[in-house]
Amino acid sequence: MTDLPARRLLLVHAHPDDESINNGATMARYAADGALVTLVTCTLGEEGEIIPPALAHLAADRDDALGPYRRGELAAAMKELGVTDHRLLGGAGRYRDSGMMGAEQNHRPGAFWSADVDEAAGYLVEVIREVRPQVLVTYDPEGGYGHPDHIQAHRVATRAAELAADPAYRTGSGAAHTIAKIYWNRVPRPVAEEGFARLRATAPDAFPGIAAIDDVPGVVDDTLITTEIDGTGHGEAKAAAMRAHATQIAIDGSFFALSNDLGQPVLTTEYYELVNGASGAADGTRERDLFAGLHGLFEGPAEARR
Repeated sequence: MTDLPARRLLLVHAHPDDESINNGATMARYAADGALVTLVTCTLGEEGEIIPPALAHLAADRDDALGPYRRGELAAAMKELGVTDHRLLGGAGRYRDSGMMGAEQNHRPGAFWSADVDEAAGYLVEVIREVRPQVLVTYDPEGGYGHPDHIQAHRVATRAAELAADPAYRTGSGAAHTIAKIYWNRVPRPVAEEGFARLRATAPDAFPGIAAIDDVPGVVDDTLITTEIDGTGHGEAKAAAMRAHATQIAIDGSFFALSNDLGQPVLTTEYYELVNGASGAADGTRERDLFAGLHGLFEGPAEARR
């Protein structure tokens, strides 16, 4: 890839829809600001539960056609967010959705959970060395809520960042590149509590039930949050992207539900924990930009063509 924009953000997610729920406002904001936003999705979410009855035939135990359908949903969601660089790890069909933890799908041939981490990381290294991101966003070691594909996505992203920086690793796959900052997706507990209180007060009947705060991936103590990205100006784009994932998400105003029909708030300010690299914020304050403190590391088009 030549003529790279100065700021480059890479996100690694397990399934289509994870990106829009976790980072939709962030992605739309940076894409609108001219940054290169690259999304790598590790599986097509073939084992997902389906919301619209008319599409139930796509399920894994029927036509097993959900993966290709969700690929189309992902493309539609990225159009809503203004993201033009979205890829599947190792190419379409390389790794399959592993199902929930403990399911027999965990160990089926091709399941992402069963993939060799270094092998899978090698595909991501190719992307890293091509787009040369300064910032990587992925999950924490528990994958936010314990889904095997989310845990594996964390492992693969972390390993790929290590390998991409090693000049001795696959010397023919491009020049080594060190990612300056790595973030985990987070939700501060007070923000989640406020969102659920708003749901109960303004739209208690939007969905058959209301989720518990601990059902929300990545909820942590407020003190762990290092970075908050105000995406309120891109809230409509995030909602539209989530709506594009119609097999998995139902939207009602500023709330949504997954296939369990339990309502949750849609967050337009998104939160992160910086786990590798130096904060660009003053002591005791939060970053308001994922690229904070990196101005001296931006490469222009001339550098990118070397």
